[in-house]
Amino acid sequence: MSETKRSAIGSIGWTDLTIDNAKEVRDFYCQVVGWKFEPVEMGGYEDYCMVSPDNGETTAGICHARGVNAKLPPQWLAYITVDDVEKSAKACVDLGGEVIDGPRECGGKPFCVIKDPAGAVAALIGR
Repeated sequence: MSETKRSAIGSIGWTDLTIDNAKEVRDFYCQVVGWKFEPVEMGGYEDYCMVSPDNGETTAGICHARGVNAKLPPQWLAYITVDDVEKSAKACVDLGGEVIDGPRECGGKPFCVIKDPAGAVAALIGR
C-alpha cells in the first residue's frame, strides 16, 4: 500500500497484535502465512515487524504485552488514521466510547486505543 494511501484520513494505516507470547505467535504466522520478521528492540526484549516475503514490505507488527503495550488487548488491532488524535479521543468519550490507552507517542506519531459504544476496540493514529 502506498504511503499516501496509508496516511489518508480514515484509512487503516497499520495493524498489530499485542500478546503475552509474541515470539511463539510470531513463529505461528511465519509458518501459516509465510511472513518473515525483523526484531525491534524494546529495551530488554524484542517485538517484531512482520515482513512480506514477496516484496520485503513491513505489513504488521507482533508485540509483547509488556511495558508501553501492557494495557493493550490481546487481539489484532487496526490503526485508523485521524487528523487530530486528541480531538478524536475526546469525541470518542463524548459519544459514549472509552479511551483505554493514551493518547501517547508511537513511532513519533500520536495515537490512542479506544473502545466504541459496542465494545469493539481500535487505535487512532495521527499522520
